[in-house]
Amino acid sequence: MPNPKRRHSQQRGAKRRTHYKAVAATWSVDQTTGESHLRHRAHWVEGKLYYRGRVVVDKAPAVEEETK
Repeated sequence: MPNPKRRHSQQRGAKRRTHYKAVAATWSVDQTTGESHLRHRAHWVEGKLYYRGRVVVDKAPAVEEETK
């Protein structure tokens, strides 16, 4: 692997790192539930997993049918 012949200065490395910035995540409000969530991520509300306003997974407890 290639290596530099001489050591780079601290200023040179700092110049390169100036473009690395922390960016706050973008939050959205779901139209169906009104809950805020990270964009492009599914989110849980009351035992249901929502993505883009639709129920993807329903983990509500199953109701057992009575046997005769």
